[in-house]
Amino acid sequence: MPMFVDTSPPGQCIFCRLVAGEIPAATVYEDRLTIAFMDIGQVNPGHVLVATKRHAATLFDITPEEAAAVMQTAQRVAQAVRRAFDPPGLTLLQANGREGDQTVFHFHLHVVPRHAQDGIALTWPRKEPGPAVLQAYADRVRTALKGA
Repeated sequence: MPMFVDTSPPGQCIFCRLVAGEIPAATVYEDRLTIAFMDIGQVNPGHVLVATKRHAATLFDITPEEAAAVMQTAQRVAQAVRRAFDPPGLTLLQANGREGDQTVFHFHLHVVPRHAQDGIALTWPRKEPGPAVLQAYADRVRTALKGA
């Protein structure tokens, strides 16, 4: 996806300004916890961003209620995008941290209509560490879940 980097001054998050009505947006849906609006950098026609209204930088900063609300809004918007643009596929994308390719540090996810040969590549080098290593990874995650 083409990269947009939010260069807003500290304390002036571009999405917070959008939620506050300080900058224009092509809003498609809004409720108490979420807002959905057209991405200014349309990867494909119908590309929508779903964000929390409250400022939270990443997935690790949103509440369980906000997480549920964002996913409900994303599903609702995805269904509308499918009706409006009739894409044969759809990608939901959410990034956290610079190393995760997050460019706007306000929690959001992308609803991207997909078409054959649209030039979007979601590929990475595949690693197959084997069953013993996978089991060790699973043990680490299960242990971390118990401490949550």
